Amino acid sequence: MKTTFLKLFVLLFSASLFSQAGHIMQGVGSINMSMGGAATAQPLDISGAIHWNPAALSAFDDKIMRFDIGLFFSSPELSSSLPAEMLGPGAPAVSGTTEDDRGVSPMPALAMVWGKKDSKHTFGVSAFGISGFGVTFPEEANNPFSPSFNPTVNSNPINYPQAANGFGRIESDYMLLQVSGTYSYEINSNLSVGIQPNINYAALELAPNPLASPDFPPDLGGTGRGYPIADKATALGYGAQFGLFYDSKNGIKLGASYKTAQKFREFYFENTYLDGSDARGVRFQMDYPAIMSLGLGYSAGQFDFALDFRRVMYEDTEGFEASGWEFAPNGFPTGAVEGFGWKNMSIVSTGLQYKGLNKVPLRIGYTYSSNPIDEKLAFFSSPATAIIKHAFQFGFSYEINDSWRFDSVYHYGTSGDATEGQLLNPMQITPDNLLGEIPGTTVSYDMTTSMIMVGLNYTFNKKIDN
Repeated sequence: MKTTFLKLFVLLFSASLFSQAGHIMQGVGSINMSMGGAATAQPLDISGAIHWNPAALSAFDDKIMRFDIGLFFSSPELSSSLPAEMLGPGAPAVSGTTEDDRGVSPMPALAMVWGKKDSKHTFGVSAFGISGFGVTFPEEANNPFSPSFNPTVNSNPINYPQAANGFGRIESDYMLLQVSGTYSYEINSNLSVGIQPNINYAALELAPNPLASPDFPPDLGGTGRGYPIADKATALGYGAQFGLFYDSKNGIKLGASYKTAQKFREFYFENTYLDGSDARGVRFQMDYPAIMSLGLGYSAGQFDFALDFRRVMYEDTEGFEASGWEFAPNGFPTGAVEGFGWKNMSIVSTGLQYKGLNKVPLRIGYTYSSNPIDEKLAFFSSPATAIIKHAFQFGFSYEINDSWRFDSVYHYGTSGDATEGQLLNPMQITPDNLLGEIPGTTVSYDMTTSMIMVGLNYTFNKKIDN
């Protein structure tokens, strides 16, 4: 029975997750999402406080439990182009766009807090899906091996079959479940400190697997098998978060937190070529980046305002700091990818809550995220296109009684301008072209996201109105 429950728990939280800020979740739970993810200095709910600033948990004096579930839909588009005569003498330029066909994904969050009035100690536990990306771009049907190939209509070269120097069907699935224990200590009536150890579980699946060396050339004669497909690989990790929270008691609140890099064991991928033959397995380490958060909160009358600034340290994170192609000891490229090569990114989150309506507080939120992807390296991030520049949220709650509250939020996000670079090929590498850029080509992606999330919040030992 216990084993069955554990499997159901992992299944619930290991559904495909999509994020808005790099591969960082913009927020956790209905209330935090509706405030744009801002909670470092304005703890309106236990999930937002636990996730962004463990010290802010001191704001809660009751035993509280909440559960949120969201339905998330993303619509990434992957485009690429080839210049005229790339496919042969006299051939026209080719370009096309492939739409993702993954569909809707669930987003769960579970948290519980033990607080007590006049106590300096507050405890919490949580299980959040805090990170994820995933795409499913089908193989391009209108390709050079198709009898009805017409290069003058939509034809996306990056999704050509591997035998035509494309990747074929591109599919990725990454998720990170974080289970945390949180402790907050109230130094005095104004200042609190918090600490949070984290245990993490991650799963990653890639098809084809660009982390493996390809068997080239993949041609119709069968003399090569291209990039292999990887089975889903899993890894455990650990980390911590520390925080400070200051409440002036006259409306102004300040907060700061630091989440260490979440260190993971290596993923081990078992690979299989498209013809079903075995390929050599590969190992890859991908950690979760350290995050620094600074927050400002202000409450006056019927309004609660929150503003957060975050810095995400991708450049110091294993799996993200490396970039380009792998080279063998003899100096020749193996065709395997070293890493994403993402830059550090900045996130600004802000939200406003209005409590003037009886039992129905209203919230609006906005999130801005800089793009961590270097245009020269855009090709390597084709399986991880979850980059949202602008996100807008509207949410509300309904206070059913003193113990129960219903929360909801609607989210819409857009990547703004498309991320664009050049197609790369390790066979094109020269001393003057270490990335193997193919002149005249382009690869780009953009996306929009939408989500509806609902949550239930239960406060124990409170009188229920009749």
